[in-house]
Amino acid sequence: MPNISEDLYLVVGWSIGPWMTKKLVADALRITWFRRRPSAGLIVHSDRCSQYCSKEFQDALSAYGMRSSMSRKADCCDNAPTESLWESLKRPRTHGNRFATRLEAQSEVMDWLAFYNATRLNSTLGYVSPMKFERNWLAAQTRKPA
Repeated sequence: MPNISEDLYLVVGWSIGPWMTKKLVADALRITWFRRRPSAGLIVHSDRCSQYCSKEFQDALSAYGMRSSMSRKADCCDNAPTESLWESLKRPRTHGNRFATRLEAQSEVMDWLAFYNATRLNSTLGYVSPMKFERNWLAAQTRKPA
């Protein structure tokens, strides 16, 4: 996907599992690639967790023509937008909640992702949802003279 805005987070691919593993993040990357088929050269930014540094994940990036970008060591500010995104899920939807089953927890996360992408208004994007912002941006690109 083109670089629309560093503040735009349209969540395209995800994988949910009981543990944060290299397979989990590689699966999310595969889902993202199959949904969007971005042009070669797309930069994927992450923190320095072992899952993102793993050979499996780095090989998957290369196979899709993507490049890795990682936050600086011990610099939480590099990932502030991502941390803010996850905080907006955790605080109202999962923090302090006890789910009877893993499936119940996964359903809550999936519901939130659908809400976030399609409905949640984002002040940085002019009070539209990430999906609406992307549609508007793409429409504006097709109207630009070559």
